[in-house]
Amino acid sequence: MDKRKLVLFIAQSLDGYIASKEESLDWLFQVEGEGDNGYSEFYETVYTILMGKRTYDWIIQQEKGEFPYPAKESFVFSRTVKEDLPHITIVNDDVVRFTNQLKQKEGKDIWLVGGGDLLHTFLKEDLVDELIVTVAPVLLGSGVPLFKERGNSLDLHLKGTRRFNQFVELHYEVR
Repeated sequence: MDKRKLVLFIAQSLDGYIASKEESLDWLFQVEGEGDNGYSEFYETVYTILMGKRTYDWIIQQEKGEFPYPAKESFVFSRTVKEDLPHITIVNDDVVRFTNQLKQKEGKDIWLVGGGDLLHTFLKEDLVDELIVTVAPVLLGSGVPLFKERGNSLDLHLKGTRRFNQFVELHYEVR
């Protein structure tokens, strides 16, 4: 049995930001893409979705209260919320233990949706197996960075690149 992979699938500006200072993604939708820039294809490869509470709140606000992934097994990591939400299981457990248990189950891969704090923890704990980062030709100058400062480097292997009109997708495997 192959172990399930934990995959980050995300878009960023050329200078490394996932959102503006105001936590807006408007800049992302002003770039000419191609179709859905590989989203549907990727979405079919995952069964489980992980995100932090701030990312969940942002998504719910953008989607006018509708959770966009009701068909997937979805978990939100939160220190404050204790009760599950519609289509969501809240996780207050140890992130490493919980994620390693998920990775041992059979099935499709696990999508780390965001955010930056959760990604930082996952990278620090060597839980991320692949990164699929789609780069937009925009320089934001400041905002919410994809990667926080880390004490150690991360060795990556380029699996592939794809172009979606003005976007470039970089697919890395963590060694």
